[in-house]
Amino acid sequence: MHPYLLPLETGLDTIGTPALWAWTIGGVIALFVLDFIITRRPHEVSMKEAIGWSIFYIALPVLFGVYLLVQHGGQIGLEYYTGYLVEKSLSVDNLFVFMLILSGFAVPKELQQRVLLIGVAGALVLRAIFIAVGATLIAQFSITFLFFGLILLATAVKVWRDAQGEGHDTDVSELKIVRLIRRFWPVTEDYRGTKMIVREAGRRALTPLAVVTIAILATDIMFAIDSVPAVYGITGDPYLVFVTNAFALLGLRALYFVLQGVLAKLVHLSYGLAIILAFIGVKLVLHWAHGVWAWVPTVPTLASLGVIVGILVIVTITSLIANRRAERRDAQPVEAEHQVS
Repeated sequence: MHPYLLPLETGLDTIGTPALWAWTIGGVIALFVLDFIITRRPHEVSMKEAIGWSIFYIALPVLFGVYLLVQHGGQIGLEYYTGYLVEKSLSVDNLFVFMLILSGFAVPKELQQRVLLIGVAGALVLRAIFIAVGATLIAQFSITFLFFGLILLATAVKVWRDAQGEGHDTDVSELKIVRLIRRFWPVTEDYRGTKMIVREAGRRALTPLAVVTIAILATDIMFAIDSVPAVYGITGDPYLVFVTNAFALLGLRALYFVLQGVLAKLVHLSYGLAIILAFIGVKLVLHWAHGVWAWVPTVPTLASLGVIVGILVIVTITSLIANRRAERRDAQPVEAEHQVS
């Protein structure tokens, strides 16, 4: 076998015992059932409800991290918290796309959380598949780290370009998946409650709710391609990769309603995420190269955590400064009009 394809010491020794996997998967399913019960009766989500559930879904992974620290030590806890922070940051950026799709389809407020829940469920299933495939490839071929690193570097370039060109403002009707659906299936002009398929003019037709759900599920594939290699850049433990993804996604439905107004103000978030993805991509490439040439340095997890937190803090501050400057510029013409009058 070519030396570049030889397995490395990848850190795939996992803390995920069969019992822990069973409890974790059971807990995730139970939380989804709870969310489904909540969204079964369509209703507009109040800010109080959204904040309450968001606090719950943030407190849960934080407490779980404490359990990992106590049971498995500081290194495992550090990898978990760093991976969770990366995944949560990426999931917040995903909310931009969800907002775009939901607003583009004018989804009624009482149906939005149903669409989000389906999207989150699809994302988790897809990421579980990617995690399993990634773990298998990493265990067999060291060059997988190089492959993952290049994916993240390419994604970072795309995210940066989208941020410069305001990529979040893309016309939803131009999405390939939407055009494909409308080419082969008739779509009703209006929503029919929670129904996905109805009979109209003697044939079955999709409702806009079905189209927007399929569009969100399609974007889940793109998100999985980005997020799974990113967290594998933090930890090689498939269990930690899965649980950080699960916790980052579980609270997304409630967080959407909390951050609806705030996200628009984080104008530099995409730049920060592009830098984070590029940083982790370089870290993966260095990890692969270290296995081939021992003199190549690697990036420790604690340094990764510091870089990621630092970037998020900086882009938050610069976003707030940019918003204040924009508000001042907008206020100047108004003040000038008052002075003239």
